[in-house]
Amino acid sequence: MPAAAYLYLAAVIFTIGLAGVLLKRNALIVMMSVELMLNAANLTFLAFARQSGNVAGHAIAFFVIAVAAAEAAVGLAIVIAIFRSRGAVNVDEVRALRE
Repeated sequence: MPAAAYLYLAAVIFTIGLAGVLLKRNALIVMMSVELMLNAANLTFLAFARQSGNVAGHAIAFFVIAVAAAEAAVGLAIVIAIFRSRGAVNVDEVRALRE
């Protein structure tokens, strides 16, 4: 398969993630959309690594996965704490981090 096919797939996945971040107001859906965007970036790194025959793309993708796991853990903890105190995870309604 050519690298362009992987790049088109990554563009579609990134667009779906971007639409989720911009259009949805539920914090959990926003976090899942960010994960989609990070996975699209990983797919791009791996497509270029495969095309060039270099393993540097694999190393970068590994670090992106580690950062995404940490982001998901911390973000989920924040969402749970906000839900327990406010009873909502709607991004528009929750202003606890601003005050």
